[in-house]
Amino acid sequence: MRRATALIDGNNFYASCEQSIDPSVAGRPLVVLSNNDGCIIARSAEARALDIAMGTPYFKVHKKLESLNVIVRSSNYALYADMSKRLMNILRTSSEQLEVYSIDEAFALLKRPSNGNLRPWAHQLRAQVYRSLGIPIAIGIGETKCQAKLANHAAKSVASLCGAFDLSAETDKDSWLEKVAIEDVWGIGQKLSKWCRLHNINTARQFRDMPSGKILSKYGIKGLRIQRELLGYECIPFTQKPLPKKEMCVSRSFCRPIHQLSELRQAVASHVIRGGEKLRQHSQVASTLTVFARTRELRPSSCKQAVTTQINPPSNDTSVLLDAALLLTEQIFDPSYAFIKAGVLMQNLDTTKFMQQQLFSVPKTNERLLSTIDELNSQYGQNTITWAASGLEKPWEMRRNRLSPAATSRFKEIPIAHA
Repeated sequence: MRRATALIDGNNFYASCEQSIDPSVAGRPLVVLSNNDGCIIARSAEARALDIAMGTPYFKVHKKLESLNVIVRSSNYALYADMSKRLMNILRTSSEQLEVYSIDEAFALLKRPSNGNLRPWAHQLRAQVYRSLGIPIAIGIGETKCQAKLANHAAKSVASLCGAFDLSAETDKDSWLEKVAIEDVWGIGQKLSKWCRLHNINTARQFRDMPSGKILSKYGIKGLRIQRELLGYECIPFTQKPLPKKEMCVSRSFCRPIHQLSELRQAVASHVIRGGEKLRQHSQVASTLTVFARTRELRPSSCKQAVTTQINPPSNDTSVLLDAALLLTEQIFDPSYAFIKAGVLMQNLDTTKFMQQQLFSVPKTNERLLSTIDELNSQYGQNTITWAASGLEKPWEMRRNRLSPAATSRFKEIPIAHA
């Protein structure tokens, strides 16, 4: 029995999450802003219809958005991460294998039924996700990942397909591939697409049918894999478990410049606490820690500071990481500069499963304590329990004046229905 590959993704995911938890904004134009309420990074379908461009700075269009009655929300990462987790759990129950590709995208491996028709499965899955989460999804099906990507693009852009399209079931695939611009082919970046345009290769079909030798000489085996995938040969394998990270970075911009060491220490401590939590989630330890901070760029007095130290033995213990990071913070601080961003970079990561032990020292660990803290924060919301070094009042924290409640992950923010 033939197998099929599906690409499933949430439509306008951030905006859809906001509309899902707040029925009062459902069906209304809505945009989501980036960190510090800077730029528009997500738009609902209704906002797209108003020609509101992605990446537009909010301060330039806030009057226009008000006049059009557009709902504006700050980025609610806790909500989006939880909704993503719920979405992927539903998708796992409906597929043989699932590869999570991004926060709102996943590849699914399926067996075709005897009649080869996967449309009923796709429409049933869309209904299940919408009924459970209130999020619309698009499903593209093909013989390979590249074909599934193209099918997903068609499912979202052609209204008559109703959000689901099986490219491999079409008798005339060429006509569909001819409609896809070369820039929209998965894996083809800006440089290769420009080169293709210069050689009169403008569509996915033309790229599929061009001489393989030309692709190999220009883009190597990577480009050849894309062409073979368009032809229907599986060249990009499924990866159910993501590759272990080689480094991990946690950083944020401040809502205002920082001039005091105490505030910079709080900011760095907050990033270290989050970084330690992420290390434990991935069962990894860090042996190198870098603390960095910078002022505003493109100014005569701009400055970037960074200091690195070794963690020996490697650790994911927040207390150990904090001790090292706070010492580095004092080294990079300069009262003559106004820092606008800071962060921590953890490098030379290793797994905890095969960790090399030292001969003459016993590493100090607080595994049970850290595990309990992580579990409580996961259940009741981030920073339910945290380290005092991160501070209680955080006037420097990034601006999120239009933040919606994390109604799916914090008990105190669950909406109350009054009968």
